Amino acid sequence: MSERSRADQAGQEPPSFLPSGKSQRSLRSNRPVAADPLRSSSRRSNQKASSQPAPTFAPTAEASNAQPRTTQSRRQHTQTRIAPALPTSGSAARRAGGRYHQGNSTPLQPARRLHTTAVAQRPPVAYNKQGHHARKILSTFLVGIIALIICSIGSAWFWTSKQLQHKDMLTNMASGTATSWLILGSDERDGTEGTGTTDDTPGFRTDTILVLTKPRHGNTSLISIPRDSLVTVNGQGMKINAAANIYGYRALTGQVEAISGHKIDHVVLIRFGGLEGVVQALGGVNLCYDQTVNDPYSGLNWTAGCHKADGGTALAFSRMRYADPKGDFGRAERQRMVIAAITHKAVSAKTLMNFSTLSRVSKASLGSITVDESTNPWTLVRMALAFQEASGSKGINGSVYWTDPDYYVSGLGSTVLLDDKRNLDLFAQLGDGSHEPGPVGGV
Repeated sequence: MSERSRADQAGQEPPSFLPSGKSQRSLRSNRPVAADPLRSSSRRSNQKASSQPAPTFAPTAEASNAQPRTTQSRRQHTQTRIAPALPTSGSAARRAGGRYHQGNSTPLQPARRLHTTAVAQRPPVAYNKQGHHARKILSTFLVGIIALIICSIGSAWFWTSKQLQHKDMLTNMASGTATSWLILGSDERDGTEGTGTTDDTPGFRTDTILVLTKPRHGNTSLISIPRDSLVTVNGQGMKINAAANIYGYRALTGQVEAISGHKIDHVVLIRFGGLEGVVQALGGVNLCYDQTVNDPYSGLNWTAGCHKADGGTALAFSRMRYADPKGDFGRAERQRMVIAAITHKAVSAKTLMNFSTLSRVSKASLGSITVDESTNPWTLVRMALAFQEASGSKGINGSVYWTDPDYYVSGLGSTVLLDDKRNLDLFAQLGDGSHEPGPVGGV
């Protein structure tokens, strides 16, 4: 007897080696199942199995009620976790789209999806202790260098501010759009020439008067005013270089503002005697003069051409006037040349990157200059840069206009009579930056 016959007699389903699903349902389709409880139970099991969805790795409802996962498990899994449904009132649940669960009289809210952040697991990388140590040393070194530079700049700024000699030299004139510096070069000499007096007390006289103007837009200019220019102060006629001796430097500043029509923002007084040490600290400067000179008064011995001058030669170069065919005009030009040469070398990268040279130059310079009440180290840096621009190819150089360079006045001697209108027009163009580069004025 076959296995199927024996199974039929025993009232049992013959064993099947086919997978559950369609094949088994097709075998059962021709047989009654209601009278056999065992077959009915088997059918319900197969129906449940066939109605199950495809396998998924999402957590089941039982997993939703499980214990919270640890931090490590959250890092290892990236699936979306379903939060358990929360009960609410029946009417609210219906309005919100809620549904009743079998065996539960309390409606549940629709489950919400809580998205957890997936943390990618990188493969382990071999740790390079030597490379990490080298980077740490380099980082520490760079931080130390930056801190040292900041401290050095701060210390230098503080030290320079304390060493500056200040004097009240500014007026109350309203400021304009451009920034103007009044640079005064004085030298020790005998007597009070140009003051209208006969006092021969030795002292300093302002031989060089320069107006440095930097507009907001346009070219920077450097204009000289002859020291013998005729001015009137409190009804008294005098040469402009005598105004400071009689009424103070503020009066001299006021006269320059009257000539230019512009506010003087800063004043720097340079004593040429102290520039010898500055030139020495810089290691000399390059100067050019197209005449051979042997002047016993200034001590200048010069062969026509360009030479590197030391401190003593540069000082004699700026003082010489008797051997110069231009006299005081020629001396003013050479003094301006010395200041330009010093400024150019002082702000060069070679000097600024050499802390030893920079320290020597700073100490020598601070002993030979006096500034107004509002000037600080940054103001001097801006002035040096502007001076360099004005002395360059795009700068404007020259002097104010005059109508008579040898105008005689009783008690004063030879003076320079200025052209007031042309000078006001000149400085108006210099202030708004509309003037073209090149030589201007009486030169």
